[in-house]
Parts: sequence; C-alpha cells; structure tokens
Amino acid sequence: AFRSPAGGQAVALPVPAPLLLALRCLLLGGAAAALLPYGASRGDRRLPDGDDESSGAVRLRRPLPFYEKPAFFAISLQIGTNGIISTQDFPRETQYVDDDFPTDFPAIAPFLSDIDTSGGKGTIYYREDDSPEVLGQVTHLIHAGFPSTAAAAFAPTHAFITTWENVAAYEEVSRSLEPSKKVNTFQAVLAYDDSDTYALFLYPPDGLQFFGTRPKESYNVQLELPARVGFSRGETDYLKREGPYYSVTSNEQSVKNLYQTSNSGIPGVWAFHIGSTSQLDNVMPAKVGEKPSEERSLGTLASTLSSSPTEQNVLDADYPDEIIDYAEPFYDENEDDDIVYLPMGPTQQVRDAYRGLHASYNEPRHSGASLDLELESTLPYPASSPHPSYPDVKSVLPYPVMKEGPSLASPSSEDDVESSQETGVRTPPSLETSDSLLELTTEGLPENPEKDHIQPYPDSGAAPSEMDIYPEHEVILQGYPENAPPFNRGRQVVGVDEDVSFNPDVFTYNPSSKETCEWNHSQCSQHAFCTDYATGFCCHCLPKFYGNGRHCLPEGAVHRLNGKVSGNLLVGQTPVRFSAVDLHAYIVANDGRAYTAISHIPQLAARALMPLTPIGGLFGWLFALEKPGYENGFSITGAKFTHNLKVTFYPGQETVQITQTADDLGPENHLSIKTHIQGQVPFIPENFTVHIAPYKELYHYSHSAVTSTAHRQYSLTLGRINRTFAYQLHQNITYQDCAPARQRWAVPAVQQLSVDRVFALYSDGERVLRYAIANQIGSSEGDDPGPVNPCYDGTHACDTTARCQPGAGLAYTCECTAGYRGDGRDCVDVDECAESFHRCGHGSVCINSPGSYRCECLSGYQLVVDRHSCVPIPPPSNPCEDGRHTCASTDRARCVHHGGGSFSCVCLAGYTGNGHNCSDVDECAEGRCHQAATCSNTPGSFSCRCEPGYHGDGIQCTPETTPRLTPCEQERHYPQPGIVPHPGRHEPQCDEQGNYRPLQCHGGSGFCWCVDAAGREIAGSRRPPGTAPPQCGTPEPTQRPQTMCERWRQSLLEHYGGSPREDQYVPHCDALGNFHPLQCHGNSGHCWCVDESGREVQGTRSEPGVPPPCLPSLAPPTVRPSPRPDVTPPATGTFLLYAQGQQIGYLPLNGTRLQKEAAKTLLSLHGSIVVGLDYDCREEMVYWTDVAGRTVNRASLEPGAEPETIINSGLMSPEGLAVDHFRRTMFWTDSGLDKIERARLDGSERRVLFDADLVNPRAIAVDAVRGKLSAIRACHTYLHTLIYYLAKFANYIA
Repeated sequence: AFRSPAGGQAVALPVPAPLLLALRCLLLGGAAAALLPYGASRGDRRLPDGDDESSGAVRLRRPLPFYEKPAFFAISLQIGTNGIISTQDFPRETQYVDDDFPTDFPAIAPFLSDIDTSGGKGTIYYREDDSPEVLGQVTHLIHAGFPSTAAAAFAPTHAFITTWENVAAYEEVSRSLEPSKKVNTFQAVLAYDDSDTYALFLYPPDGLQFFGTRPKESYNVQLELPARVGFSRGETDYLKREGPYYSVTSNEQSVKNLYQTSNSGIPGVWAFHIGSTSQLDNVMPAKVGEKPSEERSLGTLASTLSSSPTEQNVLDADYPDEIIDYAEPFYDENEDDDIVYLPMGPTQQVRDAYRGLHASYNEPRHSGASLDLELESTLPYPASSPHPSYPDVKSVLPYPVMKEGPSLASPSSEDDVESSQETGVRTPPSLETSDSLLELTTEGLPENPEKDHIQPYPDSGAAPSEMDIYPEHEVILQGYPENAPPFNRGRQVVGVDEDVSFNPDVFTYNPSSKETCEWNHSQCSQHAFCTDYATGFCCHCLPKFYGNGRHCLPEGAVHRLNGKVSGNLLVGQTPVRFSAVDLHAYIVANDGRAYTAISHIPQLAARALMPLTPIGGLFGWLFALEKPGYENGFSITGAKFTHNLKVTFYPGQETVQITQTADDLGPENHLSIKTHIQGQVPFIPENFTVHIAPYKELYHYSHSAVTSTAHRQYSLTLGRINRTFAYQLHQNITYQDCAPARQRWAVPAVQQLSVDRVFALYSDGERVLRYAIANQIGSSEGDDPGPVNPCYDGTHACDTTARCQPGAGLAYTCECTAGYRGDGRDCVDVDECAESFHRCGHGSVCINSPGSYRCECLSGYQLVVDRHSCVPIPPPSNPCEDGRHTCASTDRARCVHHGGGSFSCVCLAGYTGNGHNCSDVDECAEGRCHQAATCSNTPGSFSCRCEPGYHGDGIQCTPETTPRLTPCEQERHYPQPGIVPHPGRHEPQCDEQGNYRPLQCHGGSGFCWCVDAAGREIAGSRRPPGTAPPQCGTPEPTQRPQTMCERWRQSLLEHYGGSPREDQYVPHCDALGNFHPLQCHGNSGHCWCVDESGREVQGTRSEPGVPPPCLPSLAPPTVRPSPRPDVTPPATGTFLLYAQGQQIGYLPLNGTRLQKEAAKTLLSLHGSIVVGLDYDCREEMVYWTDVAGRTVNRASLEPGAEPETIINSGLMSPEGLAVDHFRRTMFWTDSGLDKIERARLDGSERRVLFDADLVNPRAIAVDAVRGKLSAIRACHTYLHTLIYYLAKFANYIA
C-alpha cells in the first residue's frame, strides 16, 4: 500500500509471497519507493518551522531497543530539523551537523544535513502508529529486505514515522543570488517490538534534489558537504568512549544513488536491523541487491570477476545524472579535508572493464568532515589501441574490498559476510568504489626497449656498500626511550662515533671544535640527534621520524607542500607566460599517494602540461612508500634540493626544461617548492583526455646527486579517437649530503620507483591542473612474487596519520604518528597546548596545529635557536646617537632614526642636498629681501636691512615720508593752489578708504549732488535744500572667490550628477559661504555640529527629531599650522597620491611642505569618477574605486602600465578603499548597497564583511600592523572614526 498526496488515504494491499521473492531480485527495474501515509489527517504532529528546531521528548508507548544488549531501551525520541532522530536532547547544530559519523549522541540519520524550514520552506511530520494497515506495509518492506528465517518471524507492534516533506537546504541571504528552489522529501520508519527494532529509509523518485549543504562557519568557501546517512550509538560510558556506528553514504554520488538503488530490492527503500535484545555487534543492513555495511575481504580477481550480475554493486554504476564531480575547492590553506585514492592490489590489464571510477578519501575523524574525490569516466580502449587482447569481462566488481587484512579469499557464505562486520566502519563499501575497480586500469604501453641501456649518472661512481647507518655499538643515546618527546635544545645530546677504521691517536673528540655537535647541533632538526664522526658531525632523525637529519618528518603523517610556479612556454606556436601561480600538494605518506594542484594557470598551458606528470611526480618520489631496505627521496635529500628535468616530446621534438627548487620546511613542516617551466610543448586540443599508464623508473644514486632517464607514452582520447604519443625525460636531483657519514651510506645504488596509478586532470571552471599518483620505492630487480605485507603495498587499514608496522607474514599493526593518539586505525590530534605537553618557555605562547604545535613569542620577545624559548628583544641601536650614521655635520644636517639600524639624513633649513652632503643656500640670490633692503648671506641663513629712508624688518620696507593722500583726502585737507580757504568752501566727504562718497552735500548751502569716482559732479543730479537728496549709485562689489564649504558642496553635487538622493549628504553653507554650524544628513534626521572647517564636533551627533544646539562658527585661523617639534617629517622621496575627478595625481613632499610646482597627473581616466584610493608599497601598485564605472581597479606606477579592472560586478557605488599590504588584501565600501567587502589584491576570494546596520559607508582605513579595520559611516558611529576630510579638492588621498 502506498500513500496518496499528503493527508490522503492509503489502501493496504496484501502482498503474495511470490511477489516478495520477485521484489528481492529486482535491482533497478523494480517499482520505485513510495512513502507511507502521513499528514495532519493521519494524526501527525508538526515540527515548528526553523533552522535548528527539535520536537522535544516524544514519549513512546513501549520502549524501543537500540543497538545491542546491554544497550539501553529508548523510552522517547526527539526529531530534529536537520534530517536526524535521537533518543536524547540534540546539541547545538554547529556541534554535529557538519561532522562525519560517529556522533557523540545516539543518532538515526536518514539525511543529516543543514536543513532550514523557516519561511514555509517545507514541513516535518512525525507520529507513532500501531494501526494494522501501516504495520502490515512496514512488515512487507522489512521481509523483502530480510528474507532469512529470523527476520521473517518479526512482526512489529509499533512504528514511529517521521517525514521531511519538501524541505530546503540552509542558504545565506544574498542580493545577487536567487534562492535555490531545490527541495527534498524523504521518510524514516522505526518498526519495533519487545526484542527488535528495524529502520526503513524511504526516498521517493526524484525526492532528492540537493545532495549536501554548505557549512555555516565557512559558507563563502563554496564547499558543499555531502549529506550523511547512517546510525550512531553515541558515547557509551562516563569515559566518553566512541560506540559503534554505521555510515551509508560517503560522497555526493552515493547520496544521489539513494533513490535509484537500494539494499532491499526496491529502489529507494533501505532497510536496517538497528536494535536487539540478543547479540547485535552493529547495525545490520538488508541483504538483497546491496550490502552497504559489509566489510568484504579481498577476493581474487578471477573469483571477483565471476560474481553474479545480480550481486553487482549498482550504487557505483553510472546513472543519467552522474557527472564528473571533483572536490571543491581542491586545496585550501586552512582546509583539513583530504583527498586520496583507495589503495589497490596488483594492476591487471583488462579491456572494457569498468564504467565508473570513484576515488574517495574520508578525512581523519578529528576534523569532523569528509571530502571525497570522484573520478568518474569511461576509459575503453579503442580498436586502434596497442594493448593486447583480453577476454571480455561480463560484469564489474560486485563488492568493495576491505582495507584490513591481506586475505584474497572471497566470503563463502552469507554468514561469513555477516561476521566480517566491524564496529566503527567509517564508510560502508556499498556506496564507495571497490579497490578492485581501480585494479582494472591498464598497465601501459609495451615497455621501452631501450630501458636496459639506460646508464647511471656519469659521476655516480661506485655504489656504496650496504650497511646500517647507525650500528648499535657505535651510536650512543643513553636514557632516551623510544616514545620520549623530542630533545630539548637546552640540552646537548651527542652521539660519538667510535669508528675503528680511524687511528684513535689522530682523532680526538674536542667539544671546542666548531665542526662538532657541541657547536653545530642547532643545524639538526628538533626531531634529530647529532653524531660526531672523525671528519665532522652529521644529523640523524630520531626513531619514528625520517629525513636527512637536518629535516625530519614524523613517519605515517600526512604532509603538505606549497609553492609557486612560473612558466615561459611555447604551446604549439602560441607563446604563453604565467608567473607565481599557486602550487599545493597533499601527501599521504603511509601509502605513498601524492596529490598536486596548480591553480590559476592559463588554460592553453594547463592542457599542454597534463602529460608532464613528473611535475607532481617529484613529490611522489620524495614520499614514496618504502619497501624494506629502500629509502624514498625525502629520506635522502631532506627539504633542500634542486630538481632539473629535461623532456623531449615525440614525434615533434619539442623540448621543455623544468627546474624545481626546495627551500626549507616552514613553521607547520610544510615543504616550500619553486617551479619554473621553460620551453616548447605540444598543443593539446580542448576536450581531449590524457591517459598515462602505470610505469616504473630506475633512479641512480650517488653522493649529492640522483639521476633517472626514462621513456613514457601517453594517449589522447576523445570519443573514438585515440592517439598515442611519447616523450623522453632526463632527471637530475642535486642535494647536500653529510660527507662525514658517507662511508656509512646504506642507500642502494639503484632503486626502482613503481607508479601504480597516475591521473592528470584539468578543470576549466576552476582553472586548476591536478596530478594524482601512487608510488612505491623498492628493488630494481622487481618485486618478490610472494605475498607482500600490507605496510609495503599500501593496502593496510591504518589511519592516514598512523604508521603501519609490519609483523610476521601478512600481519601488521597501526600506530598513530607523533602528535596523534588512538588505536592506529582512527587517530585524533593531540592538543599539546591544552594538555601541557609542549615545551614553550617564558615569554612564548603555544599554538596547536595538526600533529604538532609551535611556539610564538609575545610582543617584545624573539625566539632563540631551540624554537621554544623566547628572550626579550634588545633595544635596537640608534645610529644617530652612537655616531654610526653618514650624515653631514650636525650644523648642516639632521639624522632621523627609523628603528633598528635604519636612518635617513635631512639637510637643515638653509642648506640643500641629500643629507649626506649639504651646501649652503644663497637666499640673497633667491630675492628673499625687499627691493629697498640690503641682503647679507650667512652659512645656513641670511639677514635683511632696510636702506636709508625706509623702515621695516628688511622683508618688508616702507618709506619714512608722510603717507600719500587720496585725491579726496588731498582736496579735503589741502585746497587747490590759487583757491583761498573761506568758511563757505565745500569740503568733500570721503569714505574709510579715502574715496569720494557718491553723495556730496554742501554744509553751508544745503545743496546735494552725485559725484563719480574722481569727485566730478554728475550733471542733473544737484538738488536744492529741503528736497530729497538724489539716489546715487554704489559701485558694483567685487565677486569673492568660493569658500571651502562652497567648493565641497559643488564637488559633491557634481559627484551625485547634480541631483542627490534624499539620503545623500550635501554640506549646508550660509550666505557668506561659511559652513553652517548645524549640518544634517539628507532626510534621515541625523544632525551634528561642525567647526569653521566643516569638521564634525565629536559628541554632538543626535538622533532624528532632536537637533543639537550648535554655536556659530568661529573665524578661521590666520596663522598657518606647523608640525609639533616631536613629529618626524617624512623622508626624502615621500609623496601623496590624490584623486580628483577622473584623474589620479602625484604630489611630492619636502618635509612637511607640499611641492605644488612638482605635482603631476599619473593617470587620466576618461569617463571615470575616482573616489577611493590606496597604494600597495610592496608591488608599487595604486588601487582605486570608480563610482561611474562601478568597478575596482589597479595599475602599476611603472611608465606605460595600463589600468586593470579587478572587480566589475556586484557594485553600485564603490567609494572608500584600503589595502592591507601585509596580508595582500583590500577592503572597500559601497554606499549604494551599504556594504563593506574584502578580496585578495587580484580580486579573488571576495566576501562581504558587513551588510547590516550600515548607512552610506564612505571612507575606510586598515591598520595593517594590528590587523584592524575602521570606517566612517554616514549615520552610525559604533566603529571608530579614523579619517577626516583631508583635502579641499581631492575625493580621496593616500
């Protein structure tokens, strides 16, 4: 019986026994899963809408057995939003929703992911049901999956049904992206009686539209975690030890297959036995079609290939919606997600053998997440392939292989399979790809017939004799236990070599010698000891570490490599250049796998470089899995070497040179590599796939050099096109060995590197070139045909952070590497800082890292040579005080100290030069004195004296005679010659400046008239006494220049296009052009007081409706401000960059004064409005925002450099911009979107920092030293206001 739409009625139909048998045989051709009836009409309760809701305890009518006896009986259940059911309260979702199994609380998870039902995005129903109708349907589905006698007698008395209907994934709100419309529907049914509990997970056709969710804590990383499906017992006792758990899915493809396949014979119906009062070690899955929890032992290839098609692992088969899905991102600086390929057995050549290739790696449990790499492709050999013919294979491998154990026997019966289960299976093989699938790759083209003629490196010399480097009777390490922590640098540990081949009378150990360990032990790794030999000292790694002694890494640990790649290539006939693109590599050392990713490489070059696997192959050789008696590259070279590679392609004879240089190990033991590629490579058309078969190479070893010559073939395929090409390579690896220990060098002269798997991939969307290889280093004579211990071929089941310890025969044990703890199959990081296992001393802080820790010094301290202790930083010497400077004499120049040993020289006022050489300035020649003064030049100064007949300071001189009168004053006081003064004479009226007043009136007669500027009467203007005086015009006032307020107002109005919005600020000026004391921000109601320069008076900003009382502005100061005496002026060569309209200008400084005459325009950007501006002093690049083009741009200050747009989308009104040159990051504000964003300096890794509670954010500044960000906002001031309006005309200044 199957449900009608929600709330509808369901009809129970009897299912005959023959039909049940038919259901058990169906794989993909059977009826699809349908949900049991649910909804309000069935009495279901509904979970509240939200992102992290729970039902609270739902009490059951009878206890429900969960897991095995003596496990508890659950008396209540709790339903969570995130696709999970538990028997107890849920923790916060951030503590479990993004983690892998096991959980630390009981969990039943049909689809554990970050689900959000808020805003009507789906509904979650739940109820307990004991109706015969529902119990009958449940019983039929359980019997279909468990046809055995024991399960056939199971008759549930109750069923608990939980339904997630049309639920959505959590998404962060974004203005630029539409919400996803993908929703999921699925159902979990728990059927139980007094002794047993079975679970059904039901996934209807197309019920799953999304397959994972993005973690909240790193939502912008574009990383999606696949949903987890399975069961977990949780912590079992007060010691919080992990209980058993069972995981159904491992990657996105396995989640996609949930509704297309099953383990019960009915697609989309998954059945599990999850509780019993009798023995039940772990969850038992159904046995029909799929066996998701069974751990199969390795079967022989013959028996595996002969498996029945009905037992085929259909979850790993191809389906219409299957896509090539690589992990995103492939590498990240802080990511703990690891990607590896499953280990495999001996390679077999099989034609047309497989349709899908899944490679997955589940991350160690401590990180709580898993990330899987799926390589799903079809790689048939075409008819033209040179491979030999092999019999057709009728089916793909039916079951995955076990990682534990070397057995090659297939399980003989169903009971054997059941007993092979183990507690704590991380990922059930039913949803992962079998290792045997990986074995169905080809071994490659026929071997190079010339390989037997390859000669070793010419200077290799005779092969050294094989002997132990550290004979027990010669190396003395007293009292050092095997598991003791690394030596403290405060103690000197020296092993003294007693080499009997040397005369004891000639060599005597002398601790005072600089070539002994006493003086040089600091050159060894902190995980190494120092040994004195007759001719010097050498470093040797401690037990459980490997390397050359100067650089040691823990055995079994995973390693990361970082670096830069530059290239100058001719791809076909097209030149391609790239510089300093990122290279990251991830190494799983305990099985020899190496993954390399080169990002942001041009597509043309990336596709052409896919056949050049030696670029990543170097890392495979460095960390290859070692056979007994053989050593990988890092054990010999350590972390400092140079790899030179010459490759010649055939048939085109193109030649390319590759140089890879290793610098050292970083603070986190990350190896640093620089790679340069130069030459010509063949062009590879788009959409072609590169296939490289497994291969073997001989490496020849001599002191300080390793060489190899090889011939490889690769094929390009596209559809039915298959073409084979080849290249020859010559490798030369040089390094510095330890000469005193050469006679004890035990590395074989020739070793063979076996590359079992090799893949080269390029992602167009990500622009990432990837290499993945699995490597072993061993004998050049080939492997022993007998059984190989799993530690030596990588088929062990140890954790990626564990050492595989071989035992007798095929036995082995797993031991967590240094810095981790656990049983070896599951290892977790030890927090040495929290558990006080560190050795950080006074003045230092312990920082935990995966597998290790580091000590960082507090401010004012510095690390000493032991890397654990910190000592106070001595005060830097001051060259200006101790006389070590090179400035001119103190009467001519001043020495300016910049910290440490840095200083600059500045000539004193009155002198000119570069500070080291200063010459006197002749101020008299520059005309510093008044024309009526005598100038006298003196060293560093001058004097001015007014000439006779003048008085003043010499800078300004005025005549000593009576001041000259104006014509009006002259006429008023001194009548014209020939006119006799009399009482009735008219005395003209003069104004304050001595000019004629326009209206003149005779004091005696009472007549009035108008005069012009020369005092002449204007005809017709005279008026008799007693009448109204004439209206005399006043001279037109001279137009005054614009004030600062008016200029700023005009600049902003032009910026806003002449008509600002109501929420945009425009300065308010009074009638005289001064700033009005009260300024308000548009119609927002926010107001504040300003001073005479328009600067806000702190503490006066008010809320809407309550304007602050502001006093009238004061008169501007008349004295030019000068810097305080304790302020150091900028050094010579300092300049200001400013933005003005569509121009970016350059203004040099001379001390604290602007050299306006030397100002010039750097960039003229027509059609732009430049607002934000900053400068990257490391790369000499200027960055700016353009509100007209809505872009963020940059340009080099080099002559002829062209501007480059680095952000051109998602912007409305970008304004303020700041560059953090330490962290290579930029920040900008957008006053239109009310956002503050950040990105790398190349525009990548863009993210929004603030988009709430912002109103019109403008200027922004970053304190690169302290890592702090400050901004000016138009209305909110809870962030520190750091920048004020600095320039009269400039939009921005840097």
